[in-house]
Amino acid sequence: MQFIETPQGRRIAYYLTQGNGPAVVFLGGFKSDMAGTKAVHLQDWAVRSGRAFLRFDYSGHGESSGKFSDGAIGDWFQDACAALSVINGPVVLVGSSMGGWISLLVARAMPDKIAGLVTVAAAPDFTEDSMWAGFDAAQRAALDADGQVALPSDYGDPYIITGRLIEDGRENLVLRAPLNLPFPVRFLQGTADADVETSVALRLLDHATGSDMRLTLVDGADHRFSDETCLDLITETITTVLGCA
Repeated sequence: MQFIETPQGRRIAYYLTQGNGPAVVFLGGFKSDMAGTKAVHLQDWAVRSGRAFLRFDYSGHGESSGKFSDGAIGDWFQDACAALSVINGPVVLVGSSMGGWISLLVARAMPDKIAGLVTVAAAPDFTEDSMWAGFDAAQRAALDADGQVALPSDYGDPYIITGRLIEDGRENLVLRAPLNLPFPVRFLQGTADADVETSVALRLLDHATGSDMRLTLVDGADHRFSDETCLDLITETITTVLGCA
């Protein structure tokens, strides 16, 4: 494990596997880390394939510095850009859940570095369209009065959602402005995903522009998208994108 300091002074932990390019970069989800099932599976695949591969932790996640509750989408986008600076040459981004949103921000900011994009249950704009839109009057009042609200989680402790997370999310929305993706793009989405509805994937496909975009729906797959069939599909999809790059 290595560390890089962002221009904002955050210390980001990462693993870089040397190999052939374009390098594959995994961007994890909300409150996930680079020790998760998909990240480790992809590193193992990269080693077997002789492929350069990067996984990292956003600030407030895993081994990186900071508190999770202090972070926001813009911070994690900056962290991703800093992590990418350790790679010379083009990359294929693989963004899971929130990492799908972050990968779209990265692709919009530096399209010339991106050779391809794969998203897994991408959750673009979720702070606005899922969290804020789903808050009741009491939760919105608590957010205004206390600066935060706790949301139940199926993955462990409640999520502490801050006013800054919501406000910063509004500064980084990707479904409200043109989103050109001029490289091979594959969106993967499970039909049994209880966190990101299929309509989000369809909206993203309809909103983005690009000459080579495809959406694959997997019947019965949930938001984790981490059983053997789904993991194999992710690596097969990355291989396809690499072949087009």
